[in-house]
Amino acid sequence: MTRAVSPKALIFDVFGTCVDWRGSVARVVAQHLPGVDAVAFAEAWRGEYQPAMARIRDGARGYVPLDDLHLENLERVASRFGAMPADPGTLNRAWEQLDPWPDVVGGLMRMRGAAIVAPCSNGSIALMTRLARHARLPWDCILGADLAQGYKPSPSVYLASCAALRLDPPQVMMVAAHNDDLHAARALGLRTAFVPRPTEYGPGQTTDLGPDGDWDVIADDFNDLAERLT
Repeated sequence: MTRAVSPKALIFDVFGTCVDWRGSVARVVAQHLPGVDAVAFAEAWRGEYQPAMARIRDGARGYVPLDDLHLENLERVASRFGAMPADPGTLNRAWEQLDPWPDVVGGLMRMRGAAIVAPCSNGSIALMTRLARHARLPWDCILGADLAQGYKPSPSVYLASCAALRLDPPQVMMVAAHNDDLHAARALGLRTAFVPRPTEYGPGQTTDLGPDGDWDVIADDFNDLAERLT
């Protein structure tokens, strides 16, 4: 396979691309709400993610960190399931306890030898920092929504990450398992890499099973991506 020219920085989607939110959140839900279908609860909680951010992207609401949106969404979903946790704040920290996919930590370590690596996530700096400690993600810094006071795929999020690194968009590569993330980044001049996560949403996943664009790199996993870039 042809090796791609290494960019100066790699910025990563996190939820789904780097970590298994579905299995990890279900594990914590089972600990706090033992009588509930933990996987269904986790999926319903995640299902509130995009609608909550859409209200902010559309200007109907000012910027609210994802930690707070997650807590609001938790209370909404818990009411629907009829199973309110005794301590919602503690359960909400499930999003700081997500486990990485098996290839992620080693792949990031290899890529970090050739370029800056950082999250470009909708998670807050606080959330991403605690998640990195839990999952041992070797970031050089934390970028993303908090810097831009907005949510992907708004252009400001990608551009704020590039600006924080004092790099032009073509010097930065966005890495994601979600094609819409890459379409938004490419439109701004960033380079792009697709890494599939075909079980992010479970065995019945129907979206993002493969690339739907001519991305700069299409890799099997983070180790394969590291091989192309280092």
